Amino acid sequence: MKAIVIGAGIGGMSAALALEKAGFSTAVYEAVKEMKPVGAAISIWPNGVKCLNALGLKAQLRALGGNMAFMAYNDGHSGSTLTRFSLSPLVQQVGEYPYPVARAELQALLIDSYGRERIRFGKRVERVEQHASGVTAWFDDGSQAEGDFMVAADGTHSVIRHHVLGEHVERRYAGYVNWNGLVTIDESIAPADQWTTFVGEGKRVSLMPVSGNRFYFFFDVPLPKGLAQDRATVKDDLRGYFAGWAEPVQRLIASIDAQTTNRVEIHDIEPFSRFVRGRVALLGDAAHSTTPDIGQGGCAAMEDAVVLAQTLTAHSLGIEDGLLRYEARRVARTRDLVLKARKRCDVTHAKDAAVTAEWYAGLKEETGERVLAGMCDTIEGGPLG
Repeated sequence: MKAIVIGAGIGGMSAALALEKAGFSTAVYEAVKEMKPVGAAISIWPNGVKCLNALGLKAQLRALGGNMAFMAYNDGHSGSTLTRFSLSPLVQQVGEYPYPVARAELQALLIDSYGRERIRFGKRVERVEQHASGVTAWFDDGSQAEGDFMVAADGTHSVIRHHVLGEHVERRYAGYVNWNGLVTIDESIAPADQWTTFVGEGKRVSLMPVSGNRFYFFFDVPLPKGLAQDRATVKDDLRGYFAGWAEPVQRLIASIDAQTTNRVEIHDIEPFSRFVRGRVALLGDAAHSTTPDIGQGGCAAMEDAVVLAQTLTAHSLGIEDGLLRYEARRVARTRDLVLKARKRCDVTHAKDAAVTAEWYAGLKEETGERVLAGMCDTIEGGPLG
């Protein structure tokens, strides 16, 4: 039984590894000629970590992950700590650690575990055809690929989504711009073992430790979309948006490399209830594109991969039946994640200034219990508990 996997990103490679571990043969096709991961790093929360553990990547992941033992919110202007607490209660409850990792290194781990030489790069899908016993993908170079079923992990701009849904869906601008990158850890900016976030004015400056003595950083600013800004003006743009903010924020801006800093206008897609048509299944951002506000986009794709392989292995009424069972297990879960992220996005980025001010005030009284309870609820909703 052969699966055609379209897309060699985190979702596609996780799916290929999970399916092969379950006894399926796979062929992976990727549109670009060379993988350049979008974004500097990714938060892999314990639900995602458990999925990678299940794929046999436990030790390798730990080598890539940073030690994120604490979480803190600081006032953006004064720099004073609003709340700080240990993540140990979360780890003890869910049974696994969170691991922030450099995205390129995670991508390389997944690809190399599968076999880089096995992936067909430069294969952009133009159309898909299904028949009684299989599916055919046609690529823009005139070639084609055939399999028993297809996993469409071709991202938020998925070409195959239209084939599954029968309609085009529009991405929704979430209202803010995110700058992100990697810098050497400097404890005058933030502790090396802590997820530190400076907040104010609906803006965020955040740092997470990853391996190699590096911080993953990001800046969020509510802005109209389509501004003419690029890497040439990154530092001046950030100095302007964060004028008057605390010294650690200014030090971070001074330390970043503009040429390796990404600028992304953040979008999501309204959740939909169909991931499958016949022998074609959407997975990852193709099925449920979300904002990064609860750090679950990549984790959800890993969950998809594990559930897909589990479901196809556990049922014997045929591929189409198995894919529909995968859909049934994932629609509500991913809808919940997208909407949770959207809600958090609106609070964090001052869609309603009064609500955000109330959140800031509440952080001064936060002991960690409420924040960690919400995180645990999200994590324990995953397929591996």
